[in-house]
Amino acid sequence: MLYCARLIFPEASMSATKQIPIAEGLFTWPSNDPRLLGSKCGSCGIVTFPAQKSCPACSGVNVEQIELERRGTLWTWTIQGFLPNRPPYIGPETPETFRPFGVGYVELPNQVRVESRLKCKDPSKLRIGMEMELVVEKYIEDDAGREVMAYFFQPVAER
Repeated sequence: MLYCARLIFPEASMSATKQIPIAEGLFTWPSNDPRLLGSKCGSCGIVTFPAQKSCPACSGVNVEQIELERRGTLWTWTIQGFLPNRPPYIGPETPETFRPFGVGYVELPNQVRVESRLKCKDPSKLRIGMEMELVVEKYIEDDAGREVMAYFFQPVAER
């Protein structure tokens, strides 16, 4: 199922204790203004996502964690037309419920390109250069009944 029209925040939908991020350290959570967490090298200025302890460009260790911009532009994309292999994929789809979805890179201004699943009503309408915005939504429910939250980018025009 594709969702595009709303952001989901824990304070508005349910107790934050029942929501967990898909992986620690990827984005701020819980948050009314979620941000991806990257790192910036103090020596050469390179920004990476996800955050790293050392710089992949200069090998320096003078890096700091930063919050990345929420908006960027679609740099490139494709349509995922088949259900990814399980494992390692843990998505909510089954062979019966799978629907093609967009996957692409969103360029965050003066920072980094982020690979992401793209949330949109019609993936065929995605276009290079369109403005995109970060959303954090429920991806799956784990065995303990908690909502596992993941990040996506969606066209700003679909907000």
